[in-house]
Amino acid sequence: KVVTAAQVNGVYRYYKSEFRVLALGHNKLKVQFDGIYMTLAKSPNMGYAVGEATIEGNVATFIPPDTQGCKITMTFLPGKLVVKQDGSDADCGFGHNVYATGTYRKIRSGKPKFETPP
Repeated sequence: KVVTAAQVNGVYRYYKSEFRVLALGHNKLKVQFDGIYMTLAKSPNMGYAVGEATIEGNVATFIPPDTQGCKITMTFLPGKLVVKQDGSDADCGFGHNVYATGTYRKIRSGKPKFETPP
């Protein structure tokens, strides 16, 4: 099952967390993850990663740069992105309780803007 650049490009959201994805060609994607976990005190814990993923068929593997034991598997389906994180929040360089795992809805198509974290 092969997905086109048009199918993967865009912004995906799950609660307050977002993935931004851009097909680069040659089975590579540029991926940015902005994760937010709201604590009981309503202060956000943040997670951020940007780098290149490798895609085969409709499944991409994203290993955030400078991490050990962190692997994020991204499965592209019509209108959504199913994400599974292997490795802990700390393994992936994310804040406490920030995980990428979830089913993200595509909220915008086309080339996303990649933003640097605040």
